[in-house]
Amino acid sequence: MVYITRSQNDNIFNTFLKNFFPFLIIILFFLTPTISQSQGGKVEIDGIILDETNFPVPYAAVGIVEKYLGTSSTEDGEFSMLVTKGELQDSLSISCLGYNTIKIKVEDYLNQEEKKIVLVESVFEMDEIKLLNPLEYVLNAQKSLKENTISTPHQIEMLYRRAATEGGRSKFFVENYIKIRDRGPAYPLGVVEVAEARKSADYRIWKRVQWTHSINHMASGNPFRPSEKKPNLKKFTWKKIGDSSYEGEDVLILEGTGKKKWNKIKLYIGIDTYSVYRIEKQKALYIYQKHQNGKLYLSYYANEWGFQRDMIPEKYWNTEAEKMSYRLEAFVYNIETDKKKIRVRSFGDETDMGSLDLPYHPAFWSNLSMPPDTKFYKKIKSELESNYGVSLEKQFELVNK
Repeated sequence: MVYITRSQNDNIFNTFLKNFFPFLIIILFFLTPTISQSQGGKVEIDGIILDETNFPVPYAAVGIVEKYLGTSSTEDGEFSMLVTKGELQDSLSISCLGYNTIKIKVEDYLNQEEKKIVLVESVFEMDEIKLLNPLEYVLNAQKSLKENTISTPHQIEMLYRRAATEGGRSKFFVENYIKIRDRGPAYPLGVVEVAEARKSADYRIWKRVQWTHSINHMASGNPFRPSEKKPNLKKFTWKKIGDSSYEGEDVLILEGTGKKKWNKIKLYIGIDTYSVYRIEKQKALYIYQKHQNGKLYLSYYANEWGFQRDMIPEKYWNTEAEKMSYRLEAFVYNIETDKKKIRVRSFGDETDMGSLDLPYHPAFWSNLSMPPDTKFYKKIKSELESNYGVSLEKQFELVNK
């Protein structure tokens, strides 16, 4: 048996520090970013999408080509999403109306010093193409909905937000994480499950309660989805107001005007496939992007609508409540097309989203890959916090149980 004295042990330790410690520091230096990124088994991909003139590109589709995993850039061109370490070798695809699609390996993007993506504007040759009457494109788009969108049963998961304003300022804010068993815009909205919910403090004068969940208004506001409010697009006057492109397909921008001049709808329709890539209806915006199977699905929604004075209870006239509106925004997180994995139970779709009584799970919200703060969200957050100087996170903590 060999014995090592204390002094010998100190000498060995000192020799180790002298000879190997610098290398250990270098190893730790390079490992630290990987460890921090991979905490919890997830890696965050974030950045900004710009055009060639350095202006942000809003509502671009950002996703993994090999599977459904994606998000949309905000109106400021920013995006954020989580991937697993196993997806670092997959391709990140960035596509947007009017620009050439870019694909880059996830790992290569993460290794870039500047986390930005520059899109190059598409080149059009519309003049050489014989176009149909604008109305024919609209009607063909209606006929082709089942073919162009995911129309088989699938599960959608989305973050759905609503802010109630009075006097132009946010007074109440609600976030729901929603699952929908759907068949796309060619069919009525499917089974809705509000899976998670949280809300701010309620500073409203008039605590209005909707008779149904706001998600139903999102569905009925889509001019293509069957509902009692679906407009007769044949009776609109349609004209071409511009052109664009999406992933190699030329796209027409058409504007339709109803009998009432304010009733306008703008559609972005592919010339070859009649796919509808974008819908603008008054203040409502619907953005569609391609799933891995090539079919379109809704990826982003935003809207704002107000109340006329005769819709406000008379006792609230001449108060801030007389000028009330809803601001709405939704980000689609996931699309599941495997029928065996679809799990949706009906809950909350016929209840005001601010009145739903669901257990509050802070861990769910802290682990959710939240989109970058949009102008919509920043404005709401600032207004809610200025009411009494209480942070939104603190409001969530105090109000939700």
